[in-house]
Formats: sequence, C-alpha cells, structure tokens
Amino acid sequence: MPYTPLQIAFLTAADAGAGVLVRPLTAEAFAAGQADLPATLAEAARAARFAAKAGQLCEGFVAQDGGVLRLVLLGLGAADEADPRAAAEKAGAALSAQYQTSGVGALAVDFADSGLDAAHTASFLLAARLRGWRHDVYRTRLSADQTPSLTRIEVLNAADGTQAAWAEAAALAEGVEFTRELVTEPANVIYPESFVERCRMRFAGTDAQISVLEEAEMRALGMGALLGVAQGSVRTPRLLVIRWNGGAAGDAPVALVGKGVTFDTGGICLKPAGGMEDMKWDMGGAGAVAGTMLAIARRKARANVVAVMGLVENMPDGNAQRPGDVVTSMSGQTIEVINTDAEGRLVLCDALTWVQREHKPRLIIDLATLTGAIIGSLAHEYAGLFSNNDDLAAQLTAAGQATGDQLWRMPMGPVYDKMIDSPIADMKNVGGKFGGSITAAQFLARYVEKGADGKATPWAHLDIAGTVWADKPGATWAKGATGYGVRLLDAFVRGYEG
Repeated sequence: MPYTPLQIAFLTAADAGAGVLVRPLTAEAFAAGQADLPATLAEAARAARFAAKAGQLCEGFVAQDGGVLRLVLLGLGAADEADPRAAAEKAGAALSAQYQTSGVGALAVDFADSGLDAAHTASFLLAARLRGWRHDVYRTRLSADQTPSLTRIEVLNAADGTQAAWAEAAALAEGVEFTRELVTEPANVIYPESFVERCRMRFAGTDAQISVLEEAEMRALGMGALLGVAQGSVRTPRLLVIRWNGGAAGDAPVALVGKGVTFDTGGICLKPAGGMEDMKWDMGGAGAVAGTMLAIARRKARANVVAVMGLVENMPDGNAQRPGDVVTSMSGQTIEVINTDAEGRLVLCDALTWVQREHKPRLIIDLATLTGAIIGSLAHEYAGLFSNNDDLAAQLTAAGQATGDQLWRMPMGPVYDKMIDSPIADMKNVGGKFGGSITAAQFLARYVEKGADGKATPWAHLDIAGTVWADKPGATWAKGATGYGVRLLDAFVRGYEG
C-alpha cells in the first residue's frame, strides 16, 4: 500500500468536520483552566495524572449540543520550555502516533489556547506528518487494526503566518520522506540505476538539474577508487549530480556529497550474515543528500547547491577487488585496499575530487554511513562531525541543535595520518584497530584540495552510521529509517540564502 502523506487543512471552526477535537495546552494554561473543564474530562485528567507535559495526552467524552464530543487534551509542556521547538514537535508526534491506526480519520486541532506562534505551530504539524510516515508497499495482509486510518489534521485558530510557515515545512517533510523511502526500499529495488530513476521521477516538475556519469565516463576520468568497489557487482555504478541554482549567478555553490552504497556485503572481506540485511541502508548518505535537494527545490531555496552521489553496490564475485589490491583515484593518489569492507571512503574520495574540479564549491559537506566505530563512540544519539574549518563546524553544530539532527565534533590531526600510510602506495584504506572513524576522516581529508588562495576548501565529513536507522521509535519517526540529515542540511543551506 503506497504511503499517502498526512493532509493538513487550515479551516474555520464552522468548516471543521472531524469528530475528534484536540486542544494543545501548556502546563500553565491547563492548570489555569482546570476548573472550567467538563466534569468527566476533569476526572479523566485527574485519574491519568495529566499535567500537560510535552506529548502527554488525555481523552474524554463530553456532552455538546445534544450529542457527544470526543475531546483530547494534549500537553505542550511549560510555557518557558528550554527548547520550545522540541516540545511542540513532541506533542505533534505523540498525537499522530496515538491516532494513526485508531480508526479515527481526521482530527481537528484548535490552537486558540496553545500559545504557539506560527513557527512552532508549523513544527507541531511537521512532527505530526513525519511521525505518521510508513512504508507499507510490500505489506499485503495488514489487519484492520494495523492499517493507518488517520489521513487529515484540520488546523483551527492558528497564529497569523502559520500557513506560510507550513508551506516551508511541508517542502521539508517531502524531503525527509523521500530520504526515508530510499533508505527503506530493499536492495533489489533500489540500486544505482534505479536510485537515479527514482530521483528523476521525484524531481520532475522542479527546476533542479539532474545529470549522470556512467561507468565509461568515470573510467575515462580515472575514478579507479569508486570503480574498484563496483567491479564485483552486476549492477553498474553511477555518479548522480543534482544542481539547484537558486542563488546569484556566478556564486560558488555549496557542495553536498553522499555515499551511496546501495548494498554492502563487505566484498571479499564478507560481513557476518547476522544483520547483513541492514546494509540496504548503506546508501543513507546519498539518500539524505537527495532528500535535502528535493526539499530545497520544493521551497525554491535562494542558494546555489550542487549534490553529488556516488552510487555502487559492493559484492564479492570473482571480479571483486581483493585485499592488497592498489587502485588509483581520480586525484592521482594511490590506495592500498587492505579491507574491502572499508569501501565507502573509496567511493567518496572520487566524488570529492570530481565536485571540486567541476564546480569549485565554496565549501563541501559529505555524509556517509561510514564506520561502525562512530556508533561505539556516540551510540545512536549523535552523528560524528569532522572538519578542517572551525566556522563550518560551528555552523553545522548550530543547525543540528536547531533541528534535532544532532552532531558531535570529533578530533582530527596529522598525528592520525601515520595510521593510514602504506608501504607500497600513498595510503591504506584503513588504519589500525583503534580510532576507526577518525582515520576514515583523515583518509577523506587527503582529497580536499586547495583553492586559488592556497587554502584548503572548507570541508566537513558527517559519519551518520548510527543515526539513519532506528531500532525503536524516536521523536518524529517510527522504527526504521529516520530521514536523518535532511533537516540539518536544509537549515544549514538557509544560512547561505540571499
């Protein structure tokens, strides 16, 4: 069953047709109005210990106009919440999760007493839509109580400017949903060629420009690192490029680079069988970049952005590269392949070189599900941030805090370089036993070139291995693909809009 996004409709109270009325309230508003609640609802709130904490719900039935109204109190937390965006999102997500398969088709949400401004109301609605995302395409036997019923939220008495704020948030939601779709699809459905075609389909009608380099073109450019990863698969690689020219003509673009290993067996260095099915989401970096570009195209961002996604499949057939092979990257640097399961950096290094030589970007951000080591360091709460530029790192960290896509900066430096030096090539593709996410970043840093001023292009590497997929529900997602990175990058790009 294809996914249909939750519909958001802005109505007057007279036009609302939902049979359930939701009243979002701060803790203070609830305490002040407690005495005015209908007796049955007041008793239900008391019995449930409802205190209007963010995301807390209390439901009851009250007599109204000769009938019965189903009324829901929804907590927004304290009026002075330290992070009001997060509190609003927690409430919106909780509402969506509670009623998604409840049999209720529509909810009327009355914001009259919420105290939410336009931006935080849009955050509430964004979270409600994102928490309702599902991927039921291959589920043919859903029972009635498992089938989504909630299709519509009717917005009443929202603050001035909410509809405009929601239009921006809706574009962002579409980008996050597209990323989740790409990450969730199985590897027999999404592989390099079909990833490209899915993007062509979803970007149709936008002004984004899509181009593709195929295997022969990449070989002519000397992309031996990327092609070495791909050579064991019957699926031929692609370099997908999406351009958005919304800024001033001639302004250097922001470059986004994504690792797109559509399935990673580990190659000859085969991964253990247990959990290998998860490696369909080893293209999460490319998925995040594609979703970001869709979001900025839908909202017509006033910035120049170029996205490059290296799309390959890493398989262990008789033509696969071997441990000990030496490959030559597009930059001319040679790499001794010690471990064929350290393939993402081989894909990224050629994509980095290509985007710098073709587009001369003002800065580069790459995203990759690159190392298990980053999960050992940061668990699933933060993505790792590595950068050669303090200002860029600070901007990304701030964007993460503003959106909930959190980042934690990790160390880099020449002291780690010796760990990836090779005795027979310019470098190895892995370091030693320790610091695996750091040595991976050090590897990529060798492909960041200097500009005309002699300074290295500002660059950041985001290791998102622990954040693209969740084994349990989170703030705005169910178990599965999170869409991590889209909100972060979209917020970052806004800082470069004219």
